[in-house]
Amino acid sequence: MSSKWTAADVPDQSGRVAIVTGANSGLGFDTAAVLADKGAHVVLAVRNLDKGNQAADRIKAKSPNAVIAVQELDLTSLDSVRKAADELRANNPRIDLLINNAGVMYVPTRETTNDGFEMQFGTNHLGHFALTGQLLDNILPVEGSRVVTVSSFGHRILARIHFDDLQLQHKYNRVEAYGQSKLANLLFTYELQRRIKLKGASTIAAAASSEELKKRVSESPASSAPSMISFARPRTPQSTFTPVCAMSRPAARCNDASSGPSSSISPAITIKRFRLPRPSAIVRTMFSNERGFEL
Repeated sequence: MSSKWTAADVPDQSGRVAIVTGANSGLGFDTAAVLADKGAHVVLAVRNLDKGNQAADRIKAKSPNAVIAVQELDLTSLDSVRKAADELRANNPRIDLLINNAGVMYVPTRETTNDGFEMQFGTNHLGHFALTGQLLDNILPVEGSRVVTVSSFGHRILARIHFDDLQLQHKYNRVEAYGQSKLANLLFTYELQRRIKLKGASTIAAAASSEELKKRVSESPASSAPSMISFARPRTPQSTFTPVCAMSRPAARCNDASSGPSSSISPAITIKRFRLPRPSAIVRTMFSNERGFEL
């Protein structure tokens, strides 16, 4: 293995099923392309089926043997999430990898999802929260399965969970709203991993975070602690390796090939421990008792 972790270091993924949300462009597309090239059966979970099919064609053009499926998924609608989850469970009895990647960023004015949630919190966190919960029945029994939720450096910017105004109805700031949604991604991963460990399952919940905040905003509807993986100097296409590494490396440790992380590698992929106080009762109430969360 080279000192810089690249797509070439991704082990064979044959026989594994990977679901990637927001896989028609950006990080999601590149992640799906790498996993498909390595032999995984990849499901592109996308809001726009036409764009999803186009993305599938681009992957197959580069990797003719790729096995790709396209699943309609609108994270702004819990009805769509429920329908997609039902179909994904039926079509994929085993799910090895779930990458919660899709999201919206910096919605200029306060907008809501179909279910009345603030757009960024509803899409980035609640949509993936609901999807994960409804797919766990097919994930937990699979040895070595993983749930990777893509956060961002935005979790540090004006970010806190507004439990007194969760939907930011009284005061809306697009940066603060994005930060809340990304912090919620990390809290979700923290608690999910805690519950998985208590259950004794081998599934790993990991949070992948790139400091590159380049999201396809124009395509949005509005215009023990997990490892958090970040880039010292993020660049494309290296940013792709963050979720791919978290999904595929045996110990979910995506630093350099030596025994410890190194800040001298550019762009460096280093491990940071995301440390939080033990989740409070109020954080745990973010989990429902619906399918999959009776851990």
